Amino acid sequence: MGRGKIVIRRIDNTTSRQVTFSKRRTGLLKKAKELEILCDAEVGLVIFSSTGKLYEYASNRFVI
Repeated sequence: MGRGKIVIRRIDNTTSRQVTFSKRRTGLLKKAKELEILCDAEVGLVIFSSTGKLYEYASNRFVI
């Protein structure tokens, strides 16, 4: 039995929203690194939080 579907909508509780953002950001960065390694791809990722903080990832070969 699989997981049930969740409704994608804004999380109203700011603490829960920040925790979810942090976990998903970590997962997204991990997936970008895996994509680079497995597919020999050049990957660039830019994420802005709701507070305006910048998170970035770029492949070693990737020139910005």
